[in-house]
Amino acid sequence: MTGVSWHPGCPVGLDDLRLLAVSYWGFDGEVHFGRLVVNRDAARPLLTVMRRLYRLHYPFRRMRLVDAYGADDHRSMEADNTSAFNCRFVSGTSRWSQHAYGRAIDVNTIENPYVGSDGHVSPPQGEPFADRSLHAKGLIHAGGAVVRAFAAVGWGWGGSWSGDKDYQHFSASGT
Repeated sequence: MTGVSWHPGCPVGLDDLRLLAVSYWGFDGEVHFGRLVVNRDAARPLLTVMRRLYRLHYPFRRMRLVDAYGADDHRSMEADNTSAFNCRFVSGTSRWSQHAYGRAIDVNTIENPYVGSDGHVSPPQGEPFADRSLHAKGLIHAGGAVVRAFAAVGWGWGGSWSGDKDYQHFSASGT
């Protein structure tokens, strides 16, 4: 991670981060093993969520550290990767993202894209999934099991924001 997703100047030190190794159900119906880096204060809540989603057989496309994509958020999203920590700013700002604190996760980024109030969809492959009335593997719905699992540990969902919607995004602060 050093020099890739974490570097000097990040708002959280390496000592405050934890590596989680989790089992998850893949889109292929098989069990896979993934890794997530999170803040130490987010480790227990996120493990609770991941255990609940595993019991529900909620599928993930893949779960790799963002370092596998050179810490490039867009490359990770285009790979439909679920990831957490990445020392980066909120897009278009100089404000640290909740990912930079290890207190946010993006889930199945193609099936749950970012949809701007201007209609911009990121990643572009997620455009068909901007229609939230769809029922597809890995899609997150308001009031659904994934949203409820994160809400049970106090995390908010970007799909409930007014204006822009970040359907992949969950965070401890709700932002």
